[in-house]
Amino acid sequence: MIKLLFGLGALGLFTSTVFTAMVAIGVWRFVRMRRQRSLAAAPADLPPVTLLKPLHGSEPNLEEHLTSFFQQDYPVFEILFCARQSEDLGLQTAMRVAARFPHIPVKFVTTGEPQYINAKVASLERMEAVASHSLLVISDSDVRVRPDYLRRIVAPFADPGVGLLTCLYRGVAADNGIWSRLEAAGMSVEMTSGVLVADLTEGMRFALGPTMVVRRECVQEIGGFGVLGDYCADDFVLGNLVSEKGHTVVLSEHIIDHIVINARFVSSVKHQIRWMKSTRFSRPLGHLGTVLTFSVPFGLLSGASALALGMPWLGLGLFAWSVLSRSALAVLVGSAVVGESHLLRLALLYPLRDLLGFCYWSASYLNDKIVWRGEIYRLIEGGRMRSTSTKAPKKPEPALTTPGKLSS
Repeated sequence: MIKLLFGLGALGLFTSTVFTAMVAIGVWRFVRMRRQRSLAAAPADLPPVTLLKPLHGSEPNLEEHLTSFFQQDYPVFEILFCARQSEDLGLQTAMRVAARFPHIPVKFVTTGEPQYINAKVASLERMEAVASHSLLVISDSDVRVRPDYLRRIVAPFADPGVGLLTCLYRGVAADNGIWSRLEAAGMSVEMTSGVLVADLTEGMRFALGPTMVVRRECVQEIGGFGVLGDYCADDFVLGNLVSEKGHTVVLSEHIIDHIVINARFVSSVKHQIRWMKSTRFSRPLGHLGTVLTFSVPFGLLSGASALALGMPWLGLGLFAWSVLSRSALAVLVGSAVVGESHLLRLALLYPLRDLLGFCYWSASYLNDKIVWRGEIYRLIEGGRMRSTSTKAPKKPEPALTTPGKLSS
């Protein structure tokens, strides 16, 4: 039995090492592409764009994050904000920020009680209906960007074959707590590594929610945003559907900040397990294979087994390899891709995050329930959600605002 466990641990170390090598190749491709795009001439004419910002309540530093979208060095753009009710604290914050930038066209929209399980989709559908421009930039509320954000992410649309673009992101803890920093490390390294390997092996066939840029005609071609209404991973599905229609999905070289607001252990764990469960139902085979990408759990298993078999130095070496390989992966991805400024801290935290990631992966198979915005849902095949509540949502009437004035 001990020999079997040793073999299992050694196999996991081998597969995780192969994965690390694939990430290194992916990093090389990404850096090369970033260099090529930086040398390419900027498009002569940048098309006008509409930014879609769904909101739900207040968040730490929300005003600062929203302000970064008003400070764009871009010729023509408008920003649309949407929440369920006009009294929403996030929408009120957006109004205060917009008042400081009267030269930026802004619209505020409300949905009332959303007609979809995924309330974000209801917001996107409502905003798309009143958007002035055909290029739509979708970003989450917990995102912070630089002034060149729009210029960088819109440039690839000079190619008419590009239907959607998405961005990698750097996890940034909103506070100095250990749990938010560990979650941020997972965003910066684990998520980025998985995306780079997916792009390497099969190309981009999905999108990442913090930033998605999509042509309005592509949205209409797939049946509108409403087709995403009962999916948990609406970003993944949107990218998948656009790709299936024959349009190119581009992974941008531009990196954005994704702010981690889960400061406490329970909220952080719930969020990451929900993330894992969503992937389990959206990409069941890929999620199952994710277990082979972890290193530290297999280092612990092989190390303890080797110790039990009377080979302490081998056990110590295997465990050390599992930890050092994860630290090296964190430094590689953190420095070459996401531009992490605290590399030493990332290198020290990521082996622990790798171990926790395995625990979250295991927990994703315990049941099919997730908690989202305080509601409990059940995930079914394909990543769709089903409400556990018997209350049926009401379909709202259209509600549009003029700049600076909200009507519900």
